[in-house]
Amino acid sequence: MRALFLDCFSGISGDMTVGALCDLGVKPSAFEWELSKLEIGDFHMHFERQSRQHIEGVKFGIHEGTTHHSPAEDHEHEHHHHHDHDPACDPHPHSPHGKRSYRVIRALIESSGLSGFVKKHALSMFHRIAVAEAQIHGVAVEEVAFHEVGGLDSVADVVCVCAGIEALGVERIFVSPLVDGHGFADTAHGRFPVPAPATLGILQGIELAQCEVPFEMITPTGAAIVAEFGENFGPMPRMKIDKIGYGLGTRISPHRPNVLRAVLGELDQAHGYDTDTITRLETNLDDLSPEITGAVVEKLFTAGALDVFLTPIQMKKNRPGVQLSVLCERVDTTKIADLVFAETTSFGVRMDEVTRLKLDRRLEKVRTDFGEIVVKLGLKNGVVVQVAPEFESVRAASEKSGQPLRVIYDAARKSYHENAATARRQS
Repeated sequence: MRALFLDCFSGISGDMTVGALCDLGVKPSAFEWELSKLEIGDFHMHFERQSRQHIEGVKFGIHEGTTHHSPAEDHEHEHHHHHDHDPACDPHPHSPHGKRSYRVIRALIESSGLSGFVKKHALSMFHRIAVAEAQIHGVAVEEVAFHEVGGLDSVADVVCVCAGIEALGVERIFVSPLVDGHGFADTAHGRFPVPAPATLGILQGIELAQCEVPFEMITPTGAAIVAEFGENFGPMPRMKIDKIGYGLGTRISPHRPNVLRAVLGELDQAHGYDTDTITRLETNLDDLSPEITGAVVEKLFTAGALDVFLTPIQMKKNRPGVQLSVLCERVDTTKIADLVFAETTSFGVRMDEVTRLKLDRRLEKVRTDFGEIVVKLGLKNGVVVQVAPEFESVRAASEKSGQPLRVIYDAARKSYHENAATARRQS
C-alpha cells in the first residue's frame, strides 16, 4: 500500500509541502496544469533546487504575471499569514493577491475543472482554516475573509498539495510528532503569540509541542494539510522506502534546517495484512455501580473509541471488580482518558500502543428468501477469509419476516458462498 510520511522536524507549510512533493517526482508541469483550472489570472511558478544547512531540496514559489523572477524576491508566505474578516474587503475573485473570503474561495474551487479528489480536500482544508478563524474572531464562517491565506500563493499551496498527493497515488499519510516555535508574529490584527491562534485551532485534537526556535514553524496552511491528511502522528511506520523528497522554506534558520522531509514507500503489511498502531487504555474498578459502568461504555463508544470491553478481575482485599479496556486512535488518547477520569472512580489509567493486523474490508449485498442482506467481507491479498452479515441489515429482515436472527444470518452466509462458488466456476 502506497504511503507517505511527512517528517516535520522544522514544522510544515504549504510551499514546503509542494516542494517536497515535487522532489518526490511530481512534475512542475503537473502542478501548473492543475492550477490553470482555477480562474485566478496569470501566474508564474518556479521550482528551484536550493539547500538549507547542506540539505538540498526544492524551493517552490509562485507570483502574479507570466514573467519569471527570483524566489528571493518572494515574500516569506510560509511564515507570514495575515488574516482579516471584513467581507467588504473581498476583491474580485480573479484578483491574485488580494483578500478573498472563504465564500469566494469555495465558489472558485467548486466551479473549477479540478478532479473530485482535489476539490474535496481543497474545500475541506479551506473550511478548516475558516472555522478556526471564525472562532478566534467571533464571526460567522461564511463571513471570514483572508489576507495571505486567500492570496495566490496559499490557494496554489492548497490545490497543488492535493494534486501532488493524487498524482503520487498515495493511499495513506502519516505525520511525525508536530513541533512549533515560540514568541510572537506580526499579523493584520497585531502581534499574535506563536503558535498562531489559527494554527492551534486547526490542530485541536492533535498533539503539539514547542521548541527553542523563536518564530513560527507551522503555518495555518501547514496545519490544515496535516489535519486533513494525517492518519497518525508519531514515528515513521514500518515501510519499504521508495523515494525521499525535501521541500525548503524561505527562512534561513541557524536553529535547524528549514526543511520538510517526505518519505514515499510501501507499507509493510505483515504478510498481506493491513496494519496500524492504536492506543490501549486500561483501568481497574471495584467501586462503580453496574448501571454507571454500562453508561460509561456507551459514552466511550460515542466519543470515538474503536472498542470497549469489561473483564472480570479479583482486586485487593478480595474485592470482585472489572477491568475497563478501551482501544482508540492515538489522536483520541487524551479525550478518551479525560472521559474515563470524569465518568468513573479511577485514579489512574494504564496506557500503551499496540499494532493491529487487519483484513481489508468490503461490503456486498446478497439475496435471500428474506430480502437483500448486507455482508461484510474480510480479505487477505484479495482472498475472502471472513464473511459477516451486518447486524442492522439482519435485524431489519428479521423484524420484517418474523424469522429468528440466526436463521437470516445462516441464509446470508449460504447465499454469499453459493454466489462465490458460481463465480469461480464461470471464471
